Amino acid sequence: MFRGAATINLDVKGRISIPTRYRAELLEQNQGQMVCTVDIRQPCLLLYPLKEWEIIEQKLLGLSNFDPLQRTLQRVMLGYATECELDSAGRILISGPLRQHAKLEKSIMLVGQLNKFEIWSEAEWQAQIEKDMALGATDSFALSEELKTLSL
Repeated sequence: MFRGAATINLDVKGRISIPTRYRAELLEQNQGQMVCTVDIRQPCLLLYPLKEWEIIEQKLLGLSNFDPLQRTLQRVMLGYATECELDSAGRILISGPLRQHAKLEKSIMLVGQLNKFEIWSEAEWQAQIEKDMALGATDSFALSEELKTLSL
């Protein structure tokens, strides 16, 4: 399970170092194999351990090619999907098109989302968190039936 947010650096070759607290699980359960793709709704990337990605891939495969919205989701998520492997230093390479989509520069955020990571530019992450916190302070945030059952 991947939790928490970490500020990490993107090197000049487009690599990021996965924090050591996540590496053992990635190596044990996925032999360091991951897949990175774009988030179609946010200016960030989604980084899945290979086994988690295979579940998503099967769901995408089950979508209809004839429904324009489903086809769009398939095209974007599968089209950008790039295999990544932890190197001996615990780094992965983020491809140019993926870096461009997420506006990644030197300082980035790696955000655990239990079964995957989100990768954000630090500036985009801060802007998104500000929006999320403002939404959380409104009455409309509590209207969802699922959220009503969540006790924090």
